[in-house]
Amino acid sequence: MIARRTLLRLVPLLALVSLSACSVVGPAKPEVAVPAKPLPKPKIALALGGGAAKGFAHIGVIKVLESHGIVPDIVTGTSAGSVVGSLYAAGYNGLQLQSMAIKLDESNLTDFTLSTSGFIKGDKLAAFVNQAVGNRPLEKLGKPFGAVATELDSGQRVVFRQGNTGQAVRASASIPNVFLPAVIAGKRYVDGGLVSPVPVSAAREMGADFVIAVDISARPRAGSATGFLSIFDQSINIMNVTALAQELKQADVVIRPQVQNMGSTSFEDRHQAILEGEKVALQALPLIQKLVQQKSVAMAAAR
Repeated sequence: MIARRTLLRLVPLLALVSLSACSVVGPAKPEVAVPAKPLPKPKIALALGGGAAKGFAHIGVIKVLESHGIVPDIVTGTSAGSVVGSLYAAGYNGLQLQSMAIKLDESNLTDFTLSTSGFIKGDKLAAFVNQAVGNRPLEKLGKPFGAVATELDSGQRVVFRQGNTGQAVRASASIPNVFLPAVIAGKRYVDGGLVSPVPVSAAREMGADFVIAVDISARPRAGSATGFLSIFDQSINIMNVTALAQELKQADVVIRPQVQNMGSTSFEDRHQAILEGEKVALQALPLIQKLVQQKSVAMAAAR
């Protein structure tokens, strides 16, 4: 009888404990989806090769890449590529570069001289670049930029990343026997195309995860060398074959505007060169987008 009374007294207490437990646990909450982390963005570099007036094709490539949301983080340039690359790194977009190219007078870049080392001094080219970039040194441009030149007395490749922008571009574009060698800090420099026709390795050294190379290099052609300058040009092309192959194999994508039949000094072909750059860039775009996406996925998996 006593046990029964005790049990009856415990019933309300047990019910209270049960209700308390229910209030603590509560109904099951729906699972909240955790948003997926955005894929890491690879550092994209644009490596612009040398080719004198054929370098206008670089502008067409830049226009297409920009219009499709591919904006390089790093820019490297050799010779003509260093001219375009320095302006692009300074903040000019593709359309602005095109406008500059159309208005450009060849006389703004050439200052003739009489010398056994060349017949163009290169001071005008350096001044043009410095004025265009607002006299900013390389390290103060809007994007990391490297101008590739060849040290004349050692044959070593040099990548200018600091200092006077115009002087670095002049050094990079000093075609031997055409331009006088550029003298910087007591050393003589000539065209970077002798050792690095398309500066892909420089882009890798500057931290690029993904490199788009633009190759406008001329190739050796049978029967094309008939005069002094053409023989010299053919000799340079032959010497460049091995260096070019070594550079391009390090690129993720190689874009080749069809400008080989244009003359190296043919400023009148600038419109066609820009169009050729646009054409091949559009053709390469699906591959570039695909490979950039794959690189992002690979970087995310490696985290």
